[in-house]
Amino acid sequence: MLFTRASLYSAVALALVLSAAPAVQAQANPALPPIERFFNNAGFTGGVLSPDGRYLAARTNAPGQRRTLAVIDLQTNTGKVIASHADADVDDIQWVNSKRLIFNFDDMNVGQADVQHMPGLFAINADGSELLQLVDRGYDATMSRAAAKLLPWHTFMLDQTGSQDSDYVYVRNVVRKSDNRTTRVELLRLNTRTGRAQPVSRPMGDVSSWLLDQNGEPRVAAGQNEDTSVIHYLDPETKQWRTLASFKSYGNNPDEITPLKFGPDGTLYVIARNGKDTSAVYTFNFATGKINPEPLLSTAGYDFDGAILSTPKKMLGMLFTTDATSIEWFDPEMKAIQQTVDQLLPATVNLVSAPPKHSQTPWLLVNAYSDAIPQTYYLYNRDTKQLSKAGETRPGIDPALMGRQQPLRYKARDGLEIPALLTLPPGGKKTGLPLVVLVHGGPWVRGSAWGWQAETQFLASRGYAVLEPEFRGSTGFGAAHYKAGFKQWGLAMQNDVADGVRWAIDKGLVDPKRVCIAGASYGGYATLMGLINDPDLYKCGVDWVGVTDINLMYSSANHRSDMPDEWKRYGMPEMIGDQVKDAAQLKATSPIEQAARIKQPLLLAYGGADVRVPIDHGTKFYAAVKRTNPNVEWVEYADEGHGFFLPKNSIDFWSRVEKFLDKNIGKGAAL
Repeated sequence: MLFTRASLYSAVALALVLSAAPAVQAQANPALPPIERFFNNAGFTGGVLSPDGRYLAARTNAPGQRRTLAVIDLQTNTGKVIASHADADVDDIQWVNSKRLIFNFDDMNVGQADVQHMPGLFAINADGSELLQLVDRGYDATMSRAAAKLLPWHTFMLDQTGSQDSDYVYVRNVVRKSDNRTTRVELLRLNTRTGRAQPVSRPMGDVSSWLLDQNGEPRVAAGQNEDTSVIHYLDPETKQWRTLASFKSYGNNPDEITPLKFGPDGTLYVIARNGKDTSAVYTFNFATGKINPEPLLSTAGYDFDGAILSTPKKMLGMLFTTDATSIEWFDPEMKAIQQTVDQLLPATVNLVSAPPKHSQTPWLLVNAYSDAIPQTYYLYNRDTKQLSKAGETRPGIDPALMGRQQPLRYKARDGLEIPALLTLPPGGKKTGLPLVVLVHGGPWVRGSAWGWQAETQFLASRGYAVLEPEFRGSTGFGAAHYKAGFKQWGLAMQNDVADGVRWAIDKGLVDPKRVCIAGASYGGYATLMGLINDPDLYKCGVDWVGVTDINLMYSSANHRSDMPDEWKRYGMPEMIGDQVKDAAQLKATSPIEQAARIKQPLLLAYGGADVRVPIDHGTKFYAAVKRTNPNVEWVEYADEGHGFFLPKNSIDFWSRVEKFLDKNIGKGAAL
């Protein structure tokens, strides 16, 4: 077995222009990795094998150029760019069949405030011929002859399944109200050679998502009616829709099921709790209308988060995430291939994927990464048992200059176990370090899993330890952990973060005089509440796009918010707090009401086009806090939304963070 890099990689690099690392500016300390290497747009962003495995379609992003669509013929070891645009970047790609693809566009040069065009949808052959536009890219419908032949701009891709051997795909037509909020999602069957589309039969009521079966045909539709979620099923015998399940939409209902995938024999696999604390994968019994009692796969201590890996004829395995992501292979051949790949790439997690007709091809795609190595893609030839590098997302990153990350668990003050990731900076010192506790947004999500992350590794490269706690309310760790966060904004959820910092201090890892709290969205909120609740623990704070006024989130007068009305009426009162019954608590745990208590240095950053946490949260809080705190820095990125999309803004923001941390808890701090 040989581990080779040269032959195929040379062809790919030539075709995709991937050989050069992004240009960087000179920095005062040459030992530090340049900031641009963390926050510039990624180079190679992954690929997709054609159904028969002959071709690799990939998005490429050479420095200073638009992202293009390239196709590599793996039989002839040749490749070329088949689609590009002078004013847009290729975004999502899918294979229609083994000879034809669909793709859409994004514009990576503009922020959310300046978006002029929607993704659209285009079809093209693998050799670059027969390009056809299928979906309009303009927001406003025009009556031109060209636009009249296109589907409306609010038509989007749907993940295809089955053998993928026709010219048809299914697409989603998202029908919206005048306020631009989704009402229902219609399904269309689209011919990618003619552009003609036909609507698909749908169940009664609004539908928000669809699932195709093992033959690539629509079989399951899901929707929501007020506070009730409904799963619909198209019976292949009666050709009629019927209700498969219904349950309360918010609050983690024990009867909730999530359709995952249809197996090759038509078995429906679902994610459910089935009376247990953590969710697992089960099969659904259509005769009884219930899930079968024994799980196909469960991950002790973790909710199932992953995917079923199969071809139209065979179940291959399951991908899932616990502390890190891995694959459990059922297929003996794939299991043996995984072992070989792991021997060739011993320093990384190696996620192997097979095309639908994988028995017809020797080629498999490997996504390899670690805590210190960004995603790198390889092609594996099972006949020769050789690997060839296809591309790197961050070719300028040196793993030796990255921190090392470890999953851990610590006890909160009430005994609840809190999962977390701790990243220690490179170098020999492992005690008395300055710490940034990075609080994830959501908050009803999982923050992260083991692996390379730009923000974390940038901070580690600057000498900071980084703690990322999965405080109560975070998903992925069971129902009890999730529900323990209900109505605990600024309270027990906040204590979990502080308890993690104290754990690190007690272990001797962290200098108690050099701790800063930081985060975005809910993490920004937690930053402000951390400074308020624990002024002796945190020496500074960095809040970007953070909530500052809980009551403002409920306001129906705030038309800029993209939060669904159902979430405001049903989800928020149960999970955050009722505006009437919990009025005192919501006031006490809103940073805007406690701004005068923040005396520590604070960096605030907000997006002018944010519709999740409108900039009013930032401007009102800044006006309040600067009355009593002279050490507040403010920056607004007028063209950004909820998070900073453009590299120039990300680089500017994290450069400010670097200087702010150095001044307050770093080498430049006066302690």
